[in-house]
Amino acid sequence: MKEGIHPNYGEATVTCGCGNTFKTGSVKSDLRVDVCSKCHPFFTGQQRTAQARGRIEQFNKRYGK
Repeated sequence: MKEGIHPNYGEATVTCGCGNTFKTGSVKSDLRVDVCSKCHPFFTGQQRTAQARGRIEQFNKRYGK
């Protein structure tokens, strides 16, 4: 590999919108994300059923089911 053309890879602090922080490796020193594994519905098991429930009721009302 050529020297002097690659960015410096180091430890980075990731900050989520929910307040969770953790360390990882990156070329940037600070990363901000909207969703992490602590607050993502897929990982927490809390799917947004309330929103889906409203859409289902709206569908049934519209099409007479």
